[in-house]
Amino acid sequence: MTRRSTVDYALRKRAVLADVRAGRVALAEVCDATPQLVQAARHHGEGTEETCPVCRRWRLTRVNYVYGDALGTVAGQAKRERELARMDAAQDEFAVHAVEVCRGCGWNHLALSYVLGAVVEPGRAPRRPGRRSAPD
Repeated sequence: MTRRSTVDYALRKRAVLADVRAGRVALAEVCDATPQLVQAARHHGEGTEETCPVCRRWRLTRVNYVYGDALGTVAGQAKRERELARMDAAQDEFAVHAVEVCRGCGWNHLALSYVLGAVVEPGRAPRRPGRRSAPD
């Protein structure tokens, strides 16, 4: 997979954690994973070696969400790395948002976003005909 337009949110993560440690932000504000996100982490996430920076007890789980006009009903779903590789080879351009989640305390943070799939070029037929809406 060739990631494009990658944005790493590590600096934002450090700033949020510094605010938590300094008491400027309450734990309830950063440990607020929704039940849906925790379920996605349990069923579609992939474990990491990184320990939760808040509770320091659990390992973080990474959940990848996909978004894009050409994805149809798949847009907004959580996907594993192997599924992303398959989609990268078969789909037009789409965005991936990787969220880290602690299934113990509920810490969650957008860790990374990037683009996969074929670059849409003018005049080129879409990779998945029929998945795109007709032009207005």
